[in-house]
Amino acid sequence: MNKIINKKFYEKNTVIVAKNLLGMVLCRRIAKNKILRGKIVETEAYTQNEPSCHAYRGKTRRSSTMFKNAGISYVYFTYGMYHCLNIITEKEGFGSGVLIRAIEPLDNFSNTNGPAKICRELNITKELNEVNVCSDNSPLWIEYGEKIKDSDIIQTTRIGIKLATELPWRFYIKDNKFVSKK
Repeated sequence: MNKIINKKFYEKNTVIVAKNLLGMVLCRRIAKNKILRGKIVETEAYTQNEPSCHAYRGKTRRSSTMFKNAGISYVYFTYGMYHCLNIITEKEGFGSGVLIRAIEPLDNFSNTNGPAKICRELNITKELNEVNVCSDNSPLWIEYGEKIKDSDIIQTTRIGIKLATELPWRFYIKDNKFVSKK
């Protein structure tokens, strides 16, 4: 097991955290002795200051997790059939998080090039909402992985949204075959 990322990592600016999560390892405990791991290869940043973020309209039943402490999971259900995983960032009271868009499997699983596919393959559901991802006692955590060189990181506009599409808050590892869309 590599070192688990601590809360201070997530307390920074959301866009910086989104970029810095590339190369880190998302871990999901499936059973007592079974852990699935995947290298994070694509992320998107969201903050309450822009209309595509769930926190834009303030605290609601759905978005209240986004206003909590950095370093916890925000798992939401969308289109009546898909779960998506975000990690809360910045300070408590400021609604923000990073969507994990794609991972490269490090264990025996597949179909992880998209946020809903990650959740399906790793069995991430609403039961994992508000989980502390900074703890190895958690069923879900993130470990330090490889440092990705700036020259290997692509920064572009986000995809799959209708509002604030001009913001360059999507990051992915160049030439990685697990990225959802180029």
